[in-house]
Amino acid sequence: MIRSSITRRRLLGAAAGSASALASGTFISPARAQSPQRTYVLVPGAYYGAWSWHRVTERLQRQGHRVYPLTLTGLAERSHLLNKDITLDTHIADIANLVEWEDLTDICLVAHSYGGCPASGALERIGSRVSSIVWVDAIKPADGQSFRDLVPFPIEEGAISRPAPKALPPTAFSDPKDVAWVLSKVTPHPIGTFLQPVKLSGAREKVAKKTYIRLPKFQLAAMDKAAAECRADSSWTVLENTTSGHSVMIAEPDWLTDVLTKAA
Repeated sequence: MIRSSITRRRLLGAAAGSASALASGTFISPARAQSPQRTYVLVPGAYYGAWSWHRVTERLQRQGHRVYPLTLTGLAERSHLLNKDITLDTHIADIANLVEWEDLTDICLVAHSYGGCPASGALERIGSRVSSIVWVDAIKPADGQSFRDLVPFPIEEGAISRPAPKALPPTAFSDPKDVAWVLSKVTPHPIGTFLQPVKLSGAREKVAKKTYIRLPKFQLAAMDKAAAECRADSSWTVLENTTSGHSVMIAEPDWLTDVLTKAA
């Protein structure tokens, strides 16, 4: 048996000292030492799901933030719902409904790649609940534009989806394990979401804090155009990461987590 050498007098003295220190503010709780709690809604890119945000989600949650990574209808664990009737409106509703049903406010809305299309549309419904947005190498459509308008691709007659990629560009990830993991998770993307034009009235531009992240190792004219538009608009902050591929949330989650905590 292990005996304790702490007497009752010493224990009471220590407790009194602790109470005095707490009263004087000498001790700072971990929660107080961290940045204020934020609420993040994370929208994935094409072929991806909430799984693509796991590393960033874990890091933000460890800091005490509320984090809602989304899987849009027809993808990842919701791939069994894939059908010909899924449109951009479906993915807009996925985002807006989450926010409304969870009663979220003061949100940092984060969109990756294709996710910039439904996120832009969702802001028309939930803009008053969003205090900041971060577009991560994301599409920035204008009113009446579709994803396919900005990223042209051929359409196979009768197809209800675009096939998931079977390979990734050499610049996508430096770790082969990340390549294997991503290829094991991607699923076909409902084609209707690429074809429907988005209806915008300016809600995205009314958000108080706006950040655009460009990842130039991923070469795509639509992202260059979006970054250029943001650089020309003083209401946007533009950051560039030249070391990561397109999926920075997987390749460099520490870097992106740091950016998100400052951009929210």
